[in-house]
Amino acid sequence: MSLTDRVISSLLLAAALISQVAITGCAARASYRVYDPYYNDYHRWDDHEAGFYVQWEGETRREHRDFDKREKDEQKQYWDWRHNRSDKDHDKH
Repeated sequence: MSLTDRVISSLLLAAALISQVAITGCAARASYRVYDPYYNDYHRWDDHEAGFYVQWEGETRREHRDFDKREKDEQKQYWDWRHNRSDKDHDKH
């Protein structure tokens, strides 16, 4: 194996290892728990909950903003809306 082949092989191996670390790191942050202080429970904030949040923004005619950047009163309004949904489809963890 020539020096060029070894360098290329090493770079490919390094790229494969780095991509696995990056993918795993992103997957670990894809879902996290959010404490709802108004109802004293936790919700798993994942794609499912994010979908409800976007729906709430649309129904209440709000511009999109990250939940944690909203004022406390708006966060409370979201949790009230979320807990009062007729389908009661919220995940407590």
